[in-house]
Amino acid sequence: MRYAARVCQVTKEYVLDGGTVRALRGVDLDVPEGDYLAVMGASGSGKSTLLNLLGCLDRPTSGTIWLGDEDVTKADDDRLSEIRASHIGFVFQSYNLIPQLTVLENIEVPLIYQGKCGPKYRKRCRELAEMVGLGQRLGHRPTQLSGGQQQRVAIARSLVNDPLFILADEPTGNLDSATSEEILSLLESLNRDGKTIIMVTHEPDVGARTRRIVRLMDGKVVSDRRLDNKEPCEANAAI
Repeated sequence: MRYAARVCQVTKEYVLDGGTVRALRGVDLDVPEGDYLAVMGASGSGKSTLLNLLGCLDRPTSGTIWLGDEDVTKADDDRLSEIRASHIGFVFQSYNLIPQLTVLENIEVPLIYQGKCGPKYRKRCRELAEMVGLGQRLGHRPTQLSGGQQQRVAIARSLVNDPLFILADEPTGNLDSATSEEILSLLESLNRDGKTIIMVTHEPDVGARTRRIVRLMDGKVVSDRRLDNKEPCEANAAI
């Protein structure tokens, strides 16, 4: 079995106001390629810390994190930047689009950071916009889009470099129920096509839409269960 990510005995400590906060306490987590899992738990359980570590936005205090075949805990800052740009797709609750840019330009942003430009890359961005249902909105800016449309742009942007996995942080948190359903259906479709998705959510009904729920409490994994025998999808070619 191939793994998109593996977390081995990871701890994370912060020093705050002269004291030490142990955010993660020896976490183990394997994420096979094609998996779709929800990381759940109460506020302060360690969800966001784990997401930041998997996204190479922070470093663990101890332990090892593998993304694909690479031990990222040994990578320097420049290499971590490269990994974030080329191996990880980010989808945030607040969309994090650049307001001055159009739909097409926002999807292109990860490519621009890597110095990739030209007709081939522009064509891929157009195809992704079509895939998420925004082919007729390429020239629109974020303020001209609904919340659901903005999140679709963010999902297309997360796919532009064909990442190892997508990290989705409360992707439906700012959306109404009907729009949330649209976004969850889109994520499910991507997973059926073989894309690995790791999602943080506090909503049980959202977590129930995934293949697996991992629960954290006080910085530890307290449960890890598959839902109705939903095994990971077979990873397919680039989306």
